[in-house]
Amino acid sequence: MASGRKPPGTPFEDWVERQVREAQERGDFDHLPGAGAPLPGLDREFSAEQWAADKARREGYDVTAMLPPALALRREREVLLRDVAQLGREPAVREVVADFNDRVRELYRRPADGPLVVVALLDEEAVLEAWRAARPAPAAPAAVEPPARRRRWFRRRTR
Repeated sequence: MASGRKPPGTPFEDWVERQVREAQERGDFDHLPGAGAPLPGLDREFSAEQWAADKARREGYDVTAMLPPALALRREREVLLRDVAQLGREPAVREVVADFNDRVRELYRRPADGPLVVVALLDEEAVLEAWRAARPAPAAPAAVEPPARRRRWFRRRTR
Protein backbone atom coordinates (compact mmCIF):
# COMPACT_ATOMS: atom_id res chain seq x y z
CA MET A 1 0.00 0.00 0.00
CA ALA A 2 1.62 3.23 -1.14
CA SER A 3 -0.04 5.75 1.15
CA GLY A 4 0.06 3.69 4.38
CA ARG A 5 -3.47 4.80 5.25
CA LYS A 6 -6.45 2.51 5.71
CA PRO A 7 -8.78 2.71 2.74
CA PRO A 8 -12.32 3.76 3.63
CA GLY A 9 -14.75 0.90 4.02
CA THR A 10 -12.03 -1.68 4.80
CA PRO A 11 -12.26 -3.27 8.25
CA PHE A 12 -9.27 -2.34 10.41
CA GLU A 13 -8.33 -5.96 11.22
CA ASP A 14 -8.34 -6.98 7.56
CA TRP A 15 -6.17 -3.99 6.65
CA VAL A 16 -3.61 -4.74 9.38
CA GLU A 17 -3.51 -8.45 8.55
CA ARG A 18 -2.91 -7.64 4.89
CA GLN A 19 -0.02 -5.29 5.76
CA VAL A 20 1.59 -7.94 7.98
CA ARG A 21 1.19 -10.63 5.31
CA GLU A 22 2.75 -8.36 2.64
CA ALA A 23 5.67 -7.50 4.95
CA GLN A 24 6.26 -11.20 5.57
CA GLU A 25 6.23 -11.90 1.83
CA ARG A 26 8.77 -9.10 1.26
CA GLY A 27 10.99 -10.56 4.00
CA ASP A 28 10.82 -7.52 6.29
CA PHE A 29 10.73 -9.77 9.37
CA ASP A 30 13.64 -11.99 8.35
CA HIS A 31 16.91 -11.79 10.33
CA LEU A 32 15.56 -9.56 13.11
CA PRO A 33 17.49 -9.61 16.43
CA GLY A 34 16.09 -12.30 18.70
CA ALA A 35 14.35 -14.16 15.88
CA GLY A 36 13.45 -17.67 16.98
CA ALA A 37 14.27 -16.98 20.65
CA PRO A 38 11.54 -17.40 23.26
CA LEU A 39 9.93 -14.24 24.58
CA PRO A 40 11.33 -13.33 28.01
CA GLY A 41 8.97 -13.33 30.99
CA LEU A 42 6.32 -15.66 29.59
CA ASP A 43 6.84 -18.04 32.49
CA ARG A 44 5.89 -15.49 35.18
CA GLU A 45 2.59 -13.91 36.07
CA PHE A 46 1.83 -10.55 34.45
CA SER A 47 1.92 -7.49 36.69
CA ALA A 48 1.35 -3.96 35.43
CA GLU A 49 3.71 -2.59 38.10
CA GLN A 50 6.46 -5.00 37.11
CA TRP A 51 5.95 -4.20 33.44
CA ALA A 52 6.25 -0.46 34.18
CA ALA A 53 9.41 -0.98 36.25
CA ASP A 54 10.97 -3.16 33.53
CA LYS A 55 10.10 -0.59 30.87
CA ALA A 56 11.59 2.24 32.96
CA ARG A 57 14.81 0.26 33.47
CA ARG A 58 15.09 -0.51 29.74
CA GLU A 59 14.63 3.18 28.97
CA GLY A 60 17.30 4.13 31.53
CA TYR A 61 15.04 5.84 34.09
CA ASP A 62 15.45 5.73 37.87
CA VAL A 63 12.71 3.54 39.34
CA THR A 64 13.12 4.82 42.91
CA ALA A 65 10.07 7.07 42.49
CA MET A 66 7.98 3.97 41.80
CA LEU A 67 8.87 2.40 45.15
CA PRO A 68 6.58 2.55 48.19
CA PRO A 69 7.69 5.37 50.56
CA ALA A 70 9.34 3.06 53.11
CA LEU A 71 11.39 1.23 50.47
CA ALA A 72 12.35 4.52 48.85
CA LEU A 73 13.65 5.76 52.22
CA ARG A 74 15.64 2.54 52.72
CA ARG A 75 17.19 3.01 49.31
CA GLU A 76 17.92 6.66 50.07
CA ARG A 77 19.58 5.64 53.36
CA GLU A 78 21.93 3.27 51.52
CA VAL A 79 22.82 5.92 48.95
CA LEU A 80 23.33 8.58 51.62
CA LEU A 81 25.69 6.38 53.64
CA ARG A 82 27.60 5.48 50.47
CA ASP A 83 27.93 9.06 49.18
CA VAL A 84 28.26 11.05 52.42
CA ALA A 85 31.92 11.87 51.66
CA GLN A 86 30.85 14.02 48.72
CA LEU A 87 29.28 16.59 51.02
CA GLY A 88 31.57 19.54 51.45
CA ARG A 89 31.10 20.73 55.01
CA GLU A 90 30.07 19.33 58.37
CA PRO A 91 26.93 21.52 58.68
CA ALA A 92 25.74 20.12 55.33
CA VAL A 93 26.16 16.56 56.66
CA ARG A 94 24.20 17.43 59.80
CA GLU A 95 21.45 19.02 57.71
CA VAL A 96 21.12 16.01 55.39
CA VAL A 97 20.98 13.58 58.33
CA ALA A 98 18.39 15.70 60.18
CA ASP A 99 16.22 15.95 57.05
CA PHE A 100 16.38 12.20 56.48
CA ASN A 101 15.53 11.41 60.11
CA ASP A 102 12.58 13.85 60.02
CA ARG A 103 11.16 12.09 56.95
CA VAL A 104 11.57 8.66 58.59
CA ARG A 105 9.74 9.88 61.71
CA GLU A 106 6.98 11.29 59.49
CA LEU A 107 6.69 7.92 57.72
CA TYR A 108 6.16 6.15 61.06
CA ARG A 109 3.47 8.67 62.09
CA ARG A 110 1.29 7.75 59.10
CA PRO A 111 -0.70 4.52 58.82
CA ALA A 112 1.16 1.80 56.93
CA ASP A 113 -0.07 1.12 53.38
CA GLY A 114 1.31 -2.40 53.27
CA PRO A 115 3.63 -4.63 55.24
CA LEU A 116 5.80 -2.89 57.80
CA VAL A 117 9.21 -1.99 56.40
CA VAL A 118 11.73 -0.97 59.02
CA VAL A 119 13.80 2.09 58.16
CA ALA A 120 16.41 2.90 60.77
CA LEU A 121 17.19 6.46 61.78
CA LEU A 122 20.69 7.66 61.03
CA ASP A 123 23.05 8.25 63.94
CA GLU A 124 24.35 11.73 63.27
CA GLU A 125 27.65 11.23 65.08
CA ALA A 126 28.35 7.91 63.33
CA VAL A 127 27.65 9.50 59.94
CA LEU A 128 29.94 12.42 60.82
CA GLU A 129 32.70 10.00 61.83
CA ALA A 130 32.34 8.18 58.50
CA TRP A 131 32.37 11.54 56.70
CA ARG A 132 35.53 12.63 58.52
CA ALA A 133 37.22 9.28 57.85
CA ALA A 134 36.44 9.46 54.13
CA ARG A 135 37.71 13.01 53.76
CA PRO A 136 41.34 13.57 52.88
CA ALA A 137 43.46 14.73 55.79
CA PRO A 138 44.00 18.47 55.75
CA ALA A 139 47.40 19.41 54.40
CA ALA A 140 49.88 20.56 57.00
CA PRO A 141 50.59 24.24 56.64
CA ALA A 142 53.87 24.85 54.89
CA ALA A 143 56.60 26.28 57.06
CA VAL A 144 56.79 29.95 56.33
CA GLU A 145 60.31 31.29 56.24
CA PRO A 146 60.72 34.75 57.61
CA PRO A 147 61.60 37.19 54.88
CA ALA A 148 65.29 37.96 54.53
CA ARG A 149 66.25 41.06 56.44
CA ARG A 150 66.64 43.94 54.17
CA ARG A 151 69.29 46.40 54.83
CA ARG A 152 68.14 49.86 55.45
CA TRP A 153 68.69 52.25 52.62
CA PHE A 154 70.96 54.52 54.56
CA ARG A 155 73.22 51.61 55.49
CA ARG A 156 73.51 50.59 51.86
CA ARG A 157 74.68 54.05 50.87
CA THR A 158 77.53 54.17 53.30
CA ARG A 159 79.29 51.10 52.04
